[in-house]
Amino acid sequence: MFHLLSCHILTPFPAKAKTAFSRWLCIGFAVVVFSNVGCVAPAMWKTVPDVVHSDIPRELDKVTIPPYRVEPPDILLIEAVHNIRPPKDKLRAGDQIIIRVGNTLPIDPEEDEISAEYKRINGLFQIETNGTIDLGPVYGTVHLEGLDFEEMKIAIDKHLKESVGLRDPQVSISMPDVAGKQAIEGNHLVRPDGSVSLGVYGSVYVAGKTLDQIKIDTEKHLEQFIHEPEIHVDVLAYNSKVYYVITDGGGIGEQVQRLPFTGNETVLDAIANIQGLSAASSKHIWVARPSPAGVEVAQNMEVDWRAITQDGITTTNYQILPGDRIFIKADDLVTFNNFISKVIAPFERMMGFTLLGYSTVRRTQQSRSSFNSNSGGGF
Repeated sequence: MFHLLSCHILTPFPAKAKTAFSRWLCIGFAVVVFSNVGCVAPAMWKTVPDVVHSDIPRELDKVTIPPYRVEPPDILLIEAVHNIRPPKDKLRAGDQIIIRVGNTLPIDPEEDEISAEYKRINGLFQIETNGTIDLGPVYGTVHLEGLDFEEMKIAIDKHLKESVGLRDPQVSISMPDVAGKQAIEGNHLVRPDGSVSLGVYGSVYVAGKTLDQIKIDTEKHLEQFIHEPEIHVDVLAYNSKVYYVITDGGGIGEQVQRLPFTGNETVLDAIANIQGLSAASSKHIWVARPSPAGVEVAQNMEVDWRAITQDGITTTNYQILPGDRIFIKADDLVTFNNFISKVIAPFERMMGFTLLGYSTVRRTQQSRSSFNSNSGGGF
C-alpha cells in the first residue's frame, strides 16, 4: 500500500488530481486517527456494568486495611512506660547506693563530733572507678562492683565482721535511682535488615510484624535488662507502603511518581497528588493491581475519568491499595506526533548538513570567481 502510494505521489499528477488526492488522503487519515481515539469509550462502557456488581473497594464503599505490618524504612515511636533495673543487675562504677548499718562501733559521749560521725554508716556512697566504696577511716573500703543487691549486702556484712570485728551488724542497702541503664523513648528507624536499635539494650527484629507483635517481642527482649518492662509502640511515619502513578509520555518515555500510602486514597486522590493530567495525557486510565508471583493474569481495572470528575459517578473511582500502579496513557495524537518527529528528525539533520555543505561549496566557488575576475581586471 505504501509502495503504491509513494509511486502515485512521485508520478506527475494534474493539478486537480493532486488536490483531490490530497483531500481524500487527509480525510482518510483523520478518520483512522479519530476512530482509534474514540474506540476507548465502547470498551470502557462494556466493563462498567461488571464493575458495578463487583466487590472492588471504591469511593463510598471502601474497606478497612488489615493490621499494619512494619517494614523498612518505617519510623516507630517506642517509649518505655516501666523502665527499672532488675534485682539481679550488677553494680557498675559510678552507681550510687544508700547504706545504713546498725550495731556499729559504740560512740563515746565525750567523743568529738567528727570521730563520732566516722563510726556511723548512714548515707549515700558512690562506687569508685576501682570498684570499691569508702565507708570511712574506721571501716575501710569494700569492693562491690560486679555484685547484685544480695551479694553486695553479704560482702559488706562479711567485711564489717572480719575486718572491723562487729559481731552482728545490721546492713540495709537501697538505690536512690532505680532507672534502667538508658531511657527508651523517641523515634526508631526500621533499618534495612528489619530491626530497630534500642541503644545499650541491643536490637529487635520487627519487619513483617504488627504493632502488638512488636510490643510483645520487645518486652520479652528487654526482660534481661529491665524489671518487668512495659513499652508503648506506634508508627510515626508510614514510609514502606506506597503506590505508583505512571504517566505515559507518548513515545518519549514514562514518568513514575512514588506516593505514600495512607489507607484512604482513591484514583481521584492519586491524580490530584500529581497535580492532575498533563497536556499530553488522554482520558484512558487504568489501575494495575499487583498479582502474586507466578500468576500471568493481569488485574487491570479501567477508569472512567469523565464519570468520576464531571458526573461524580464513583463506580470506577477505586480505592488504592499498597503497590497499585495507576497508568495514564498519552493522547494518541500526541503519540503520533512524537512518532513522526522521531522518524523525521534524522532526515532533517541529514538535510541540514547537506544544505550547509552545499551552501559552503557555493560560497567558496563564488569567492574564487570574484577573486579571479578582480585579478584579471588588473592586467
